[in-house]
Amino acid sequence: MSGRDILMPWIIDALRSKGGQAIITDVARHIWKHHESELAADEELFYSWQYEMRWAAGKLRDAGRIKSPEQSPKGIWALSGN
Repeated sequence: MSGRDILMPWIIDALRSKGGQAIITDVARHIWKHHESELAADEELFYSWQYEMRWAAGKLRDAGRIKSPEQSPKGIWALSGN
């Protein structure tokens, strides 16, 4: 499983914990707080997880799980109704 695939449910979990939307740094903070040991255990992912997190968000947008940039304020990731 790729880093992006691992990060997708973590992003959804972070957004749910913030009431369905959050600024990107809050999503990253939530992931680090709840998955630090998993990130540290995978050296490749440890050094790339914030980059991979943004790609994972793109995959979630493509799947309709989070809103497109046009549907939410700049710098905010938000869950879609799907």
